[in-house]
Amino acid sequence: MRPFVYNANPARVIFGSGTIKQLPDESNRSHAVHVETLLSSAGIESAGQFNGATMHTPLDVTEKCLEIANERKADGIISIGGGSTIGLGKAIALRTDMPQIVVPTTYAGSEMTPIIGQTENGAKTTQNTLKVLPEVVIYDIDFTLSLPSGLSATSGINAIAHAVEALYSQTGNPVIDLMAEEGIRALSRALPVIVENKEDLEARSDALYGAWLCATCLGLVGMSVHHKLCHVLGGTFNLPHAETHTIVLPHALAYNAPKVPDAMAKLARAFDNEDAVEGLNVLLSKLKVKRGLKEVGMPEDGIDKAADLAVKNPYWNPRPIKREGIREVIRRAWAGEPARSDF
Repeated sequence: MRPFVYNANPARVIFGSGTIKQLPDESNRSHAVHVETLLSSAGIESAGQFNGATMHTPLDVTEKCLEIANERKADGIISIGGGSTIGLGKAIALRTDMPQIVVPTTYAGSEMTPIIGQTENGAKTTQNTLKVLPEVVIYDIDFTLSLPSGLSATSGINAIAHAVEALYSQTGNPVIDLMAEEGIRALSRALPVIVENKEDLEARSDALYGAWLCATCLGLVGMSVHHKLCHVLGGTFNLPHAETHTIVLPHALAYNAPKVPDAMAKLARAFDNEDAVEGLNVLLSKLKVKRGLKEVGMPEDGIDKAADLAVKNPYWNPRPIKREGIREVIRRAWAGEPARSDF
């Protein structure tokens, strides 16, 4: 067995159906006295509500929310929603040190990470600090039942992307490998069912369980070229986060495939296919998701700009980052071609 270091992030996770009922108790545990109106029945006063969360956490939105929080002397944050909502809560925590309780309603995974991405003047930057790691995460399956099938699919692939890159991370370890493979397997099994019946409780439970495992991977090890590309594309062209991850992932995986045979074997098992890239292609076909960046608003003349930005200050990656290869990854993702490992 290879030598490794494993560190777990300090967070309290509550998982199940109807777990939202534990929110008042968790709020008191976190010393967040003024919270959402949802808590009023428990005699806990709300300092206010902000419903303006926006993709990629733009600075101007954060400043508006922070102004309200300061005016009303809020002393805790409850974020109920997907990645944009959770990201805004993190941005406030970064600036105030207020405790956070998060109730995720999608599979994006930000709730389990000390990572925050913020956008200013069209450029997205990321930061890793425990100041933004939520103290409590409440996973309530019931809160995912209304998530539309299409968004469930792309949000689930977003989660899978975290685990895919964890399997070949420079800082990976056997514990993370177990979580990643199990998380991918659970989501791959659940998402096709949810696309056909979004209220299937067993599938929703499996998906949320898988998303938690994948998010834990994201929070504990470094990411690589896929996440770099998605940050560049999302921040530069204001593309939808989950759909961008969904479109780029098979091509980023195909780019790295020749250099990560052990990870590819684990992925093949998780996707229940002899070939991991083909297994992911098959899953995306079942989910009926968009496959081209051109379908979500990226202009063709942005391919070269994206390639230039992607090779600037690159993340560690198992395969060297070369502009020609990265440009071809982006071109194939833009065109919506099936992924293939022939870079």
